[in-house]
Amino acid sequence: MCLRIIAIMPTFAYPLLAKRRHWLGALASGLLAPVAGLASARMPITLRFSHVVAEDTPKGRAASRFKTLVEERSGGRITVQVFPNAQLYGDHDEMQALQLGAVDLVAPSLSKFGRIGLPEFELFDLPFLFDNLSDVRRITQGALGQRLFNNLTRQGLVGLGFFDNGFKQMSANRPLLSPSDFVGLRMRVQASRVLADQMRALGAHPVTLAFSETRRALATGVVDGTENPVSNFWTQDMHQVQSDLSLTNHGYLGYAVVTNQRLWEHLQAVDRQLINQALQEALDYARQMADVQNDEALAALRQSNTTRIHSLSSSQRERLQLAVQPVHQALARRIGPDWFQALQDALAQSHA
Repeated sequence: MCLRIIAIMPTFAYPLLAKRRHWLGALASGLLAPVAGLASARMPITLRFSHVVAEDTPKGRAASRFKTLVEERSGGRITVQVFPNAQLYGDHDEMQALQLGAVDLVAPSLSKFGRIGLPEFELFDLPFLFDNLSDVRRITQGALGQRLFNNLTRQGLVGLGFFDNGFKQMSANRPLLSPSDFVGLRMRVQASRVLADQMRALGAHPVTLAFSETRRALATGVVDGTENPVSNFWTQDMHQVQSDLSLTNHGYLGYAVVTNQRLWEHLQAVDRQLINQALQEALDYARQMADVQNDEALAALRQSNTTRIHSLSSSQRERLQLAVQPVHQALARRIGPDWFQALQDALAQSHA
C-alpha cells in the first residue's frame, strides 16, 4: 500500500476531473483508507511533482535533483514522480490540481499566487524592482519570505522553498529598447495584473497565455513578443520564432515549491524532515544553476545567429523605468501600504 492523501473534492472541481479522469481512481482509493491510520506505519510514499518547463532548466534540474536525493535517502521507500513540460497540468490548472490533491508538489512562478487570492506575491512581478539576485534572495530567504509563506495556509497550501530563474528579457520581431517600440504589440504575459499593467504602461497589449502555449502563439502570430529569462527562451526554441531579444533585465522570475497542507500534515515528522532537507539542497542547486544556465543559453543564442541581441544604454533603461512607475503605485494601492513598505525596508537593509 502506498500513502496517498486525497482531499474531498467540491462540486466546482468536476470540470477539472473530466479533464483528468485518472483522479477518480485516486479519489476512490484515498477515501477507502481511514485518515487516522495514514501515519501509523512507515509505508511507501509516492510524491507526484508537476511543473511546466523543460527538464533542462533550473526548475527542471531542481526537480530531478530533489527526486534523486529523496529516493536515495529514503532507501527507495519514498518515490518522486516528476512530470515536466506540463505533461499533467499547465499554468492554468496546476494550482487547483494541487489544492484538490491530484498532485503533491508544484513549483509555480510567484505570479500565479495572485490568482488564488494572494496578490501580495505579485510584489516580485514589479518591473525594475531588483538590482541583482542577491537582493531577491535576502527577501525570499528572510522574514518577508516567511510571512508570504504563512499566508498560503489560507488556501490549504504549505510553502517549502523559493528559488529563481534569474531576470527576464523582452523579445519580439523588432528591438524593444524604448516605450515607443512596444506600442501596438501583443505581448504574452503570465496571469498577473502587475505584468499586464506593465505591458499596458509600455504601450503594448497584454495577452495571458500558458507557458506551454507561448512558442506556438509566437510562431503563428497570435502574439508578437514575450518576456522570459534567456534559459527559457533558449530551451523552448523561441529563438526560432523571434528575431530580436533585448537584454532589459527588467523583471524577476521566481518560483515557490508548494505542497498540499493536508498531505504535509499527515506525513510523519521524520519524512517531512527528509523531504524538506532534500528540497532545500535541490533549491540551492537550482539557484546556482540559474546563473550558469542563463549565461550558457545567452552564449548559445549568440552562436546560433538566429536572433539579434540588443543591450540597453543607461538612458534607454531609465526611460523604461519611468514608463512603468505607475505599475508600482497601482500595486501599492491594491495590496496596501504595509506590504509595500515591508518590501522597501527589506531592500533598504540589503543595501546597507
